[in-house]
Amino acid sequence: MDERTGGFPDAAAGTRRPAPVCVITGASAGVGRATALAFARRGWRVGLIARGERGLASAARDVEATGGEALALPLDVADAQAVRDAAEKIARQWGAIDVWINNAMATVFGRVDDVTADEFRRVTEVTYLGQVHGTLAALRHMRQRGSGTIVQVGSALAYRSIPLQSAYCAAKAAVRGFTDSLRCELAHEGSPIRLTMVQLPAVNTPQFDWARNRLGRRLQPVPPIHQPEPVAEEIVRAALTAPRELWIGGSTMEAIAGTMAAPGLLDHYLGRMAWDGQMTPEPADGSPDGNLFAPVDSDPGAHGRFDGRSAGRVAALSPAVARAGLLLGAVGVGLAAWAAGRRGS
Repeated sequence: MDERTGGFPDAAAGTRRPAPVCVITGASAGVGRATALAFARRGWRVGLIARGERGLASAARDVEATGGEALALPLDVADAQAVRDAAEKIARQWGAIDVWINNAMATVFGRVDDVTADEFRRVTEVTYLGQVHGTLAALRHMRQRGSGTIVQVGSALAYRSIPLQSAYCAAKAAVRGFTDSLRCELAHEGSPIRLTMVQLPAVNTPQFDWARNRLGRRLQPVPPIHQPEPVAEEIVRAALTAPRELWIGGSTMEAIAGTMAAPGLLDHYLGRMAWDGQMTPEPADGSPDGNLFAPVDSDPGAHGRFDGRSAGRVAALSPAVARAGLLLGAVGVGLAAWAAGRRGS
């Protein structure tokens, strides 16, 4: 398989049909925007979904300037019918949906008892149910064609929750549970539709200025922080090769492995380190309401305010590869022990 196109016809290479189609939710900024441009550089047509019309229009211009074709669709992924209508429009206009990437998210920073029921509900509707709505809309078209790939953008927090983001951690864990269940159903059907989930590290995106903030201090991602572009490249790779999961960033791998090995120890460690680690010493600025219920009418692009602290490269690992490595290592140890025993007998 060509990892540049994942077996899809490539517009830049002289094509069997028009360029392939990717749909990205949360495409107006951050990781979604960087991912849209990564597909555009490969000559794909990109459907862009987000609430903020200003950022969405700018993202569409960037896609076109980068070499792709764009279709911008302003909507809220919490609205299941709006997502379904968007999928219909893209399929009618371009004839196919080859890849659908569920990336839209919303969060609120605060202690559990400072977060309201409405805020919990809203984070769930966007960050969890938004991925369900996108998946159902994509499946409807992919089942008709008998092909396609769905990418769920997750987080290390889908495995390892941290303090002060209970609603977001719960929503990402729910996405993982939903995805595993659907994967079983697709296997039962013998479906050719591919389903993958990427687990992200801390990324330098505008969300830390947009998120609803109940903490009174300015927000930041827990270091180490990564630039959105290398993360976007790994998301593209996941879309093209469809591993069951892809863990992006050393901190993601450490968090997941640590949770499996010593969850109680991590509870206490993160209770200390991740509390102040999510805040700068500066007082919070701007509106504490953020973009939870309404979009922020701005166009920050893909990056947040942490360029000077963000890494331009990122490691990634498929858990299947990790398990194979562990198995081979165990076999090697066993063979070495057997050989040593033979020599000693």
